Amino acid sequence: MHINSHFAVGVIIASFLNHFFNFTLFEFSVIVLFSFICDFDVILSKFAKDNNHRMLITHSIIPSLIILFLGLIFNWTVLIISGISYSIHIILDTLDWGTNFFYFQKKQVGFKLLISKEEFENLPDYLSKYKNPASFFDAKYYSNKICLSIEICLFILMIVFVIIYAFQFILITLLYIPFIWFHLSRHFYLKKIEAS
Repeated sequence: MHINSHFAVGVIIASFLNHFFNFTLFEFSVIVLFSFICDFDVILSKFAKDNNHRMLITHSIIPSLIILFLGLIFNWTVLIISGISYSIHIILDTLDWGTNFFYFQKKQVGFKLLISKEEFENLPDYLSKYKNPASFFDAKYYSNKICLSIEICLFILMIVFVIIYAFQFILITLLYIPFIWFHLSRHFYLKKIEAS
């Protein structure tokens, strides 16, 4: 899933739970931040197996367990929820391309719904068909109606949940705009490269 979708999930979680815990802006923001922060590990891709940021420890279940553990030690509900929010990100990432869920086996696991077994096992051959290897993943994602439907549904749910349960934090949803802009501009940039 794209970072904007993970952000939307974080807002949904924080908004709903705000009804029960009455979060401050800081607490609400922490929960939302932990829902997408691991995607910034993309800047460390060069250190990952096959330059795939999902193979880093940040895209395993380990950080979320550490966050949960710290939340329990410090008895801070917000940190516990943040650990859950982080783990939901990792679980969702097992659906599209898979992730290095347990980290130590150094293996990308999950349902991998956007890539066939044959494509996964012969990925270099498929990537070589594109001018920019990232175009393979981009084309698969944006041609999948289920992925696009999920993105639209998550956006709508984010708006509905924040209006119903956390209206005082509605301005935080504006952060969705740069995230979706990043992915759409990248999508059209890659399409332009492949068309040239």
